[in-house]
Amino acid sequence: MARIAGVNLPNQKRLEIGLTYIFGIGQPTARKIAADLGLSPDTKIRDLTDDEVTKLRTYIDGNLEVEGDLRRERTQAIKRLSEIGAYRGVRHRRGLPTNGQRTKTNARTRKGPKKTVGRGKKAK
Repeated sequence: MARIAGVNLPNQKRLEIGLTYIFGIGQPTARKIAADLGLSPDTKIRDLTDDEVTKLRTYIDGNLEVEGDLRRERTQAIKRLSEIGAYRGVRHRRGLPTNGQRTKTNARTRKGPKKTVGRGKKAK
């Protein structure tokens, strides 16, 4: 099992798919990495030699921002928006969509499940 950027890559997956298990690497980036290093994206992770795994590790560490560093940078960017009182920061704080989507309907991923509000009791 290859371990790159603190992530154990699954042995049975192809290189192109296995690299996407690293936070910050999607399929296009995985294809680019394979092309830059001259590796076949169809090679299974278990079939990689130690040299190839080392090449992958050094390339990813040197050229890409992944896992902990990327997560830290993203949280700091959100924190900065929040601290300066930017509109996007306020939306992040309230757990609402930040890019102008409608919220009367939809937006359930950000808002969570519906909370039905009753009309209350009539005062006597």
